[in-house]
Amino acid sequence: METPLLILASQSPRRKELLSLLGMRFRTLPVDTEERFDPSKTIEENVAAVALEKAEAAWKMLHDPHERVTVIGADTVVALNGEMLGKPDGYNNAFSMLQSLQNKTHKVHTGFALLSSAGAYSECVTTSVEFEPMNDREIAGYLDLVKPFDKAGSYGIQDPLMACYVRRIEGCYYNVVGLPVSRLCLALKRIFPEI
Repeated sequence: METPLLILASQSPRRKELLSLLGMRFRTLPVDTEERFDPSKTIEENVAAVALEKAEAAWKMLHDPHERVTVIGADTVVALNGEMLGKPDGYNNAFSMLQSLQNKTHKVHTGFALLSSAGAYSECVTTSVEFEPMNDREIAGYLDLVKPFDKAGSYGIQDPLMACYVRRIEGCYYNVVGLPVSRLCLALKRIFPEI
């Protein structure tokens, strides 16, 4: 039996790399959605909803969706004390975000959604992260070298330089990168028990 085709509704090179770990065939289909957050919902509910919105947008773009195709949508946010830190709008904003994360535990929430002819499934996975303290010079050096302006919270845990500053992580590492691989595998096995 032909293995199912996964379609990743994202242009993120990090998510593409993580999905390749599954050893399943997939292709990417970038989508552009508004990513609106509903203030009446929790952060976890919001990121799961945005992930589903991305999957639905990609599903609508398919010419021939069938039972062996599953679309994956995902969204990641960083939260500190219940407040979301999105992607920075420039250097100064990124600097402030990284300063705010010092000596505190923050949470990284990734929502993912699976959409197929069998239906839809979504969930949110949370990982706690704590940094070793970075002084202003170290923050500036990181921003100048890595330029993480396309990343929620203004950092990428996978950046080699960031390895110097991760004190503790509780939960899935890959979730912080952008896709909770183990939870995604479990969800896919529910849809396709043979994989």
